[in-house]
Amino acid sequence: MSQRTDELIPGRTMDVENYYRCPAIRRRIVEFLESDRHDGISAVFITPCDVVHEIGTDFRLPCELDYFYERGFDINRSLWDYSSLIAHLDIEYVNFDFPAEPYLDPIRSFDFQKSIVAAIQKMLLEFGVSPLHLLSGRGHHFVWRIDQNSAAFGKLSKIARLPQHLKLRYATKYSPANSSISPDLAAAYLGLGKVMEFVALSIKRMCDQSICIPVELSAVEVPSQVRGREMVSIDITEYGDLLNTRLIRIPFSLYLKPWKYHGILNDQIRDKVPVMVSIPFFEMSINEALGVMRNLDRASNLADRASVRIPDQSRAMLSLIDAYEQSQAAHFHSVFYELEHTNPELWGRSYDRFSTETLPPCVRSILDNPNDLLLKPAGIRHVVRILLSLGWHPRHIAGLIRAKYERNYGWGREWYFYDAATRSDFYTRVFFTLIASGVDSLAHFDCQSICSSGYCKGKSGSCSLDGYKKSLIERVENERLADRPFNRLFLPEKYF
Repeated sequence: MSQRTDELIPGRTMDVENYYRCPAIRRRIVEFLESDRHDGISAVFITPCDVVHEIGTDFRLPCELDYFYERGFDINRSLWDYSSLIAHLDIEYVNFDFPAEPYLDPIRSFDFQKSIVAAIQKMLLEFGVSPLHLLSGRGHHFVWRIDQNSAAFGKLSKIARLPQHLKLRYATKYSPANSSISPDLAAAYLGLGKVMEFVALSIKRMCDQSICIPVELSAVEVPSQVRGREMVSIDITEYGDLLNTRLIRIPFSLYLKPWKYHGILNDQIRDKVPVMVSIPFFEMSINEALGVMRNLDRASNLADRASVRIPDQSRAMLSLIDAYEQSQAAHFHSVFYELEHTNPELWGRSYDRFSTETLPPCVRSILDNPNDLLLKPAGIRHVVRILLSLGWHPRHIAGLIRAKYERNYGWGREWYFYDAATRSDFYTRVFFTLIASGVDSLAHFDCQSICSSGYCKGKSGSCSLDGYKKSLIERVENERLADRPFNRLFLPEKYF
């Protein structure tokens, strides 16, 4: 259960209560839940933001908004929508060593994102996509709709094949709406994930040289920079999970992340961070917007004039989908999906038999102790790089990761709520495509960087990644990735 605001931030109860009583604030929150056709609320559920320990336990119907207002909660809406497929692109500053950095020095943190935001706006504008632009505590969000009756929705549902096990999972009736997700919507969501990966890949390619800290497609732990291990994440990871599990923070709701996560704010800096809200980036500079985010009265005034209705961009999406289908990313996606994971019934003779003894200690530690090293994007990327350098097909790398997820490593409820196969496929596909396309230059694929990122488990000088890096570079340059089938590496053909 999420904590009430008066428990998280003592002394601010009256401010928050007055803020949530404001008619304009309530009107905008409802607006973000509605269909763009003004035919009522189309979001399937709402939930407090950043509930990390009790996943899926406090999902409520949108008609229960008063429950959130009375407790001063921050509020998410479901990506799952009755009338549309919701597209969402999230850019945020991340600092693994000093997580309070974006709240204490927001101008610097948002300055790092300027060229990325400009590149996103330029690319989307070229295809005619005009999203709703939002700001939250660490970065930018771009949100738009694709109508479920549109041609674009139909195309998205055709560019991804929905596995049988997902058809069965999505046929479940999920609370609190007691509704299932149709195969077409589930497939379109997978297809949208491919297109958004193409967008993110293109943006990273454009911006890598213009930003002085790393830019990644998820929160990948990086070597130390000027102020610790800091980076900018083009976060598309929601497309690596089931549609019914992923959320978007509602604009004009409170932003309480710094207080909810242990270790972000200590006693010395707690009073230096004001209560914040998520807002639309509307007719103001970034510095002005950061001031509005940190002032409840100014945010209430903005709500009087700034709409947050999610715009329908179905027609414009057709050209973006066409561009994806002709892209290098689409080609590498087809390479990725040309094989299947080994049947789970055969894992005892395949993935489970793979010995990590010949691998470098850093990778061996990740695979032998996957909870939680193999949940972290940096851990997955390191496994993908090493196994690709050895000739593994990326789909079998995903299969190996899935097998680790589905074995008993103390995961708790993790894989009852999320889906191991979808998660492993998504991350492996993203890192494979980055490498195969040359967007991942492998600049930090070395022992010093791995040690700086916190993944070195060997003794100093006891191993080297140079041979793996050389092999991977040669395979990329000569288009020889995935050229040794999994069964040739480990198993007799009779098992396949």
